[in-house]
Amino acid sequence: MSHIAVGINSGKNVLDNITVVLVNTSHPGNIGSAARAMKTMGLSRLCLVAPDKFPHEFATSRAAGADDILEQARVVQSLDEAIADCALVVGTSARGRKIPWPLLDPHQCALKLAPAAEKHQVALVFGREDRGLTNEELSRCQYHVHIPANPDYSSLNLGAAVQVLSYELRMAELGLIDPSEPESWAREWDVDFASAEALEGLYSHMQQVLEKIGFLDPEAPGQVMTRMRRLYGRKQLDKTELSMLRGMLSETLRSVKDS
Repeated sequence: MSHIAVGINSGKNVLDNITVVLVNTSHPGNIGSAARAMKTMGLSRLCLVAPDKFPHEFATSRAAGADDILEQARVVQSLDEAIADCALVVGTSARGRKIPWPLLDPHQCALKLAPAAEKHQVALVFGREDRGLTNEELSRCQYHVHIPANPDYSSLNLGAAVQVLSYELRMAELGLIDPSEPESWAREWDVDFASAEALEGLYSHMQQVLEKIGFLDPEAPGQVMTRMRRLYGRKQLDKTELSMLRGMLSETLRSVKDS
């Protein structure tokens, strides 16, 4: 398959709408390495979720000149806060999960994120150095991305992982993308995509209704809501579709109360 330089940004730097989110980073030097990796590829938005130590001299020294990214970094206390305004969220995952999620390689990840970033805020989430993202955190992401490293030595540090994915995003932003590949429709969609915060509202509403009608036992919920997240997450709901679903849920609740 040949790639055609088509240019996806129409004069606009889509990288400005992509946020790199680092969750509970333990070593401040890794924050600096990530900032350096981002800046070399043109990314500028960094969000830190409850870092152990930041700001810190080790972060500054490892940034090697990417001080502006560190100075502008947003520090929050939860992943939900970090991704609240994002219409598309991809989480990095180094291992398989009990409930498999739509999985991308770094190139496919760029083909998902870059077109969506033309109109929306999107996020690329990296987990802790020692254990990555929790299952609950990964359930907040519509897709997971896995770097296919050498299985005999797959210990990729945080800065290197950010570099690999930032490079692919840079290539997509430069227009080195085949327009026949999936997700090009995202650039011409008629309604803005729903944000992560709006999706959380849908899932809470859905759980309330499912418990009310007896479909979901709150004492033993099992994996029902996790699978619901996977189902709706991979469909990339827009704001109108989400509003319709919430209207249906509200009418269901009303009907149950009236019966």
